[in-house]
Amino acid sequence: MSDLRFGAVGLGLRRSIAVCAHRPGQGSAITAVADLDPEVRAREAERFGTEVAVDDYKLLLDRGNLDGIIVATPDDTHEVIAVDALRAGKAVFVEKPLGITVESCDNILRTAYETGTRLYVGHNMRHMGVVRLMRDIIARGDIGEPKAVWVRHFVGYGGDYYFKDWHADRRRTVGLLLQKAAHDIDVVHWLAGGYTRRVTALGDLLVYGDLPRREPDTQRPANWLREFDWPPTARRDMNHVVDVEDVSVMNMQLDNGVVAAYQQCHFSPDYWRNYTVIGTEGRLENFGDGPGDEVKVWNTGPSGYRADSDATYRVPDAGGSHGGGDSRIMDEFCRFVRDGGVTDTSPVAARMSVATGVLATRSLREGGVPYDVPALDPELIAYFERGQVRNIL
Repeated sequence: MSDLRFGAVGLGLRRSIAVCAHRPGQGSAITAVADLDPEVRAREAERFGTEVAVDDYKLLLDRGNLDGIIVATPDDTHEVIAVDALRAGKAVFVEKPLGITVESCDNILRTAYETGTRLYVGHNMRHMGVVRLMRDIIARGDIGEPKAVWVRHFVGYGGDYYFKDWHADRRRTVGLLLQKAAHDIDVVHWLAGGYTRRVTALGDLLVYGDLPRREPDTQRPANWLREFDWPPTARRDMNHVVDVEDVSVMNMQLDNGVVAAYQQCHFSPDYWRNYTVIGTEGRLENFGDGPGDEVKVWNTGPSGYRADSDATYRVPDAGGSHGGGDSRIMDEFCRFVRDGGVTDTSPVAARMSVATGVLATRSLREGGVPYDVPALDPELIAYFERGQVRNIL
């Protein structure tokens, strides 16, 4: 079996997904790269061993020897690159989020439908061991029918990862209830078996709005990913634009009646993501999300809190970034490019997570006004549920 040949567009912080795709002799390889930064472009071309390194992604689209394009650029560029690549007949992998507006997501889905070109979205948390373990527990019926989902997300490095570059600019991301929460919203939908129908949110920029900022067009410090300041108010060199919220809470009513809540803070001392799912016959909760961590189930009672729970499951070992999710999602993408078919990730679900995040952000900035999430064209839903195959009947 010959390797699939991929072009990687965008080689910054999200280059890890391209690294997972580069397995020469094992099914796939990065054979072309595109990035606006000449230093990055040259360095990554050398690492991947390719002579094709360009500043304009469009130069990759006419290359007949590329089987697909991996889009790992800033969020506000996803739509135009994905649409161009789909129209060029290249299978497309879009790193999350799919887009930054409902309209941009719908345009990408419609283009994939009209061209028949394969579209895949990088919601790698669906391939993380802890998420799959929780979903298996729910699918077995161990806690009955899910009725409530709560997520707490403490982003201990948030001030460095999300407020020192373009992530802090709402023109580029809308807000962190979209950019950072898109994964978690998608997991809530997956575990609960429905999509958000109505959303409301509150939040604010409480810490990072008043800290010293860099001048426009100046680079972050070279050590910004190795040396982190504490406390959060000691941080410096913030992005020249900081207008996204650093703490937020959102409530969701799903179309199947499930009630869900998500909380996000970017100035906590620790990094921690905690899920609680409560069903008609019990509840589960994760204690960590890495290999060897635990998911606990309580399904007898009533009683006081019992730390030992009724059942405890270990998160399976998995190597690589994002709890093994990056390598597993690339395995699925390669299989999809070769053979097609239904995948665990879903372009429809990706659109619904974006729509939920967009409307939650609007609600937050309007004092908690509730908003209904707009429906997606049923024709597109059916197309993607069939594994991107047209209904020939």
